Amino acid sequence: MIRRSACLTVVALLAQPLSFAAAQPNDAEPATRATNEAFAKTLPLADRAGLDDAQRGLIAPLPGGVVAGGLGGAPAWNLKPYDFLNAEQPSATVNPSLWRQARLNLANGLFQVTDRVYQVRGLDIANVTIVEGDTGLIVTDTTLTVPTAKAALELYYQHRPKKPVVALIYTHSHVDHFGGAGGLITAEDAASGKVKVIAPDGFMDHAVAENVIAGNAMSRRAQFQFGAPLPVGDKGQVDAGLGKALAMGAISLIPPNDTIKQAIETRRIDGVDIEFRLVPESEAPSEMISYYPQFKVLNMAEDTTHTLHNLYTLRGAAIRDGRLWSKYIGEAIDRYGDRTDVVIAQHHWPVWGRDRVVSYLKKQRDLYKFIHDQSVRLLNYGLTPTEIAERLTLPPSLAGDFAARGYYGSVSHNAKAVYQFYLGWYDGNPADLNPLPRAEEAKKEIDYMGGAAAVLARARDDYKAGQYRWVATIASKLVFADPSNKEARALGADALEQLGYQAEAATWRNAYLLGAQELRSGLIKTDAVTVSPDMLKGVSIDLAFDFLAVRLNAAKAEGKHIVVNWTFTEPKQTYTMNLENSALTHVAGRLSDNPDVSVTLNRATFDSISLKQRTFLGAIATGDLWVTGNPLKLRELFGMFDEFSPNFEVIEPVKAKIE
Repeated sequence: MIRRSACLTVVALLAQPLSFAAAQPNDAEPATRATNEAFAKTLPLADRAGLDDAQRGLIAPLPGGVVAGGLGGAPAWNLKPYDFLNAEQPSATVNPSLWRQARLNLANGLFQVTDRVYQVRGLDIANVTIVEGDTGLIVTDTTLTVPTAKAALELYYQHRPKKPVVALIYTHSHVDHFGGAGGLITAEDAASGKVKVIAPDGFMDHAVAENVIAGNAMSRRAQFQFGAPLPVGDKGQVDAGLGKALAMGAISLIPPNDTIKQAIETRRIDGVDIEFRLVPESEAPSEMISYYPQFKVLNMAEDTTHTLHNLYTLRGAAIRDGRLWSKYIGEAIDRYGDRTDVVIAQHHWPVWGRDRVVSYLKKQRDLYKFIHDQSVRLLNYGLTPTEIAERLTLPPSLAGDFAARGYYGSVSHNAKAVYQFYLGWYDGNPADLNPLPRAEEAKKEIDYMGGAAAVLARARDDYKAGQYRWVATIASKLVFADPSNKEARALGADALEQLGYQAEAATWRNAYLLGAQELRSGLIKTDAVTVSPDMLKGVSIDLAFDFLAVRLNAAKAEGKHIVVNWTFTEPKQTYTMNLENSALTHVAGRLSDNPDVSVTLNRATFDSISLKQRTFLGAIATGDLWVTGNPLKLRELFGMFDEFSPNFEVIEPVKAKIE
């Protein structure tokens, strides 16, 4: 089966029927079997502590392992395809450490953490935390989709008193933590204040911004990070590292009505005291942790999990500051460590016992500081990102801790992130300052090596010798030099596949295996929607205009000068938009004295046009939009905007004709 899933930057990812015969994956090569067997001997894989913690407090699993209500009639969530992970002995096609993590991430259902504190886990990549107040429920985070959030609350109600939700807390601005809000509360109850909705400062700006400007590219790249188009199985997708997978279904966004603005703020909600601590620019630009003194529970949001997280996420996002991230964890230890009996997070399972809690937090603190400091040390010797990543290994005290293993992030790509954070993409070598484009460079390299046939012959020998990293690299050169080279595509796919079978990081495995699949069979066409109607409502008009600007086709705009006045009746805002020098700019709070065209409308009309539910002409006909001046100028301007395809090529040259 093809697993279909929403990714972090899209509303839905709908696989279209394949127009080709899907190639069958290979088995593990002898070199891969030997690598995985040797890897297994480096870790205490028989240790049951993680398994016991993941199952502790289980009240009831998700009935049938399925949540209905996905798009196109598919389930929103389905754990049945993962039954193969019930085997304790790992498959030869899966790294044994990742096999262990994938089994732990199968734990699902309603769990009691401590008195009055519960979690629903394993219904998505993220958790729902429920604290029982005096009269109602205080819920933290929502899962990615409305159906899974609703199912989480229903599962709780099946085993606990049916109290209303009186507060919803968003820990941070990533969609798997707010997308299911509509399954827990209504927008009306939030708007009226009946339900308190609490979020960290900057939440709305960051919640929508990441999903808009570069959303199309992120959604495509997220397919490789999470492996959504891959079949589930021991030769396909087995896990996401941070959780089992991403749910599929409608995504909502209910704006907060209460914002935490100070570094530390306390709220008393329905008889429960909560101390919020802002941790911005750690795992997310807008994030906060929370402490419950009555229950001695510390919620670390996503700043500590049972995996090394990402300083750079493979789907693409702003680089995260490992130094600052570590500092926040250290401050949490200092402030809460001696009064915390259990630490929870919005992914994975809790850690119980004060000594274990502090030990766990210290290792998480030192994990990010080590990668940061040692990467900076090596870059100051002049090493490049690749050289740093190849050299850097965790000390034994961290490497032997499963919560520090790279199931989601990796030491390798996080070290490169540190380099990029400080020095950017350029490695300082003038030869790398202005290289040829990939396809042109590849053609030159293959020609220098004696041509494709000679390169293939040598690459096949290297494949037999188990040199999969090099073979994947050289096969990629062959494919970029000639995408129709079937032998190069097949060999590249074989090499990527073996790398996937060896990868400890679920994200690396997914990327390798999807690359192999697309080399063999082509990409699966998708209908990806970057912004949902709920999310669009949270986009400021400024940001919406910025998104229009990045869609401007410079060639079509060459030599054009157009000025548009925009007057919004609800909310009452005015803007001057200026097209000049093939750049689209705008100024808020003023109108030009000499516009080419003036437009008056409300925000709802603008949103409906942006979502292509209506047209400008249709809105004019219904009286929802008024135009003065030359309406042809507005039509001319909007004819210059590109429509991005969610199906661009990654493992071969982009085929789209770009003006």
